[in-house]
This record gives sequence, C-alpha cells and structure tokens, in this order.
Amino acid sequence: MALREMTPADYDEVYALWAACEGIGLGKSDGRAEIGAFLEHNPGLSFVELEGETIVGAVICGTDGRRGYLHHLAVAPSHRRQGIGARLADACISRLGAMGIEKCHIFVYADNHSARRFWESIGWVERVELVLMTYTL
Repeated sequence: MALREMTPADYDEVYALWAACEGIGLGKSDGRAEIGAFLEHNPGLSFVELEGETIVGAVICGTDGRRGYLHHLAVAPSHRRQGIGARLADACISRLGAMGIEKCHIFVYADNHSARRFWESIGWVERVELVLMTYTL
C-alpha cells in the first residue's frame, strides 16, 4: 500500500471509486473540471491510497484559510478495516496543521451510520448544535 497526493490524472479512477461507495453524494460539482480546479486551489491536501497501481482509497481536502474540509473520503469495500480511511484523514489533518489550520470539518449524511461510527472511532466529534443550510445558485 502507498499513500500519495491526488492529481487531476487520478480523476477517472477516483470518481469510479466514489460512485461505487455508498454514502458518497456526487453532483455537478464533482465533474472533472470542478475537481481539477479544487485540487489546483488546494495543492497538496488531497490524497489517494494505492495497492500496486490501483486506487483503493481517496479523499479531497480543502481550506478556506480558517478551517479545513474533507470531502468524499472513500475506501473500496474490499479494502476496508485496514486503516486506509484513517491514514487518508491523518494525511489531510497533518497537512492542514502544517498550514496553521486548527479545525477541520466533514459532512456526513445523517443516515450513514457506518461512516459516523468510523469518524467517531478516529476522534471526530459530532456537532449537534449546528444546522447545515444551503443556497443553490
């Protein structure tokens, strides 16, 4: 297994992984151009985990300069419970910390109980006092 930074060239394989994993909400903002722009705007913050040449885990990470945000952390079902998800999250947190970012958030679907258990198991805390609101342009 090997962890490395995600590049735009990884898009097809990463998107296929996201699409194959339950609990990953994909939309127009996850197109090739949009993910490429995200990676360019947030260099060195997103990662893939490889087994040989195959991507078995991926996460995109960004910052607004104050907080970090993880999106679409996914591990192939065949490779779960091997620490890959935790390694991906830790890589993002380490890079954010080196930038002086002291807090990071992730959005998890309320009914995605396995994801919620995963995040809690690696030290993340649910924020019940907040409500997510969205404005669509």
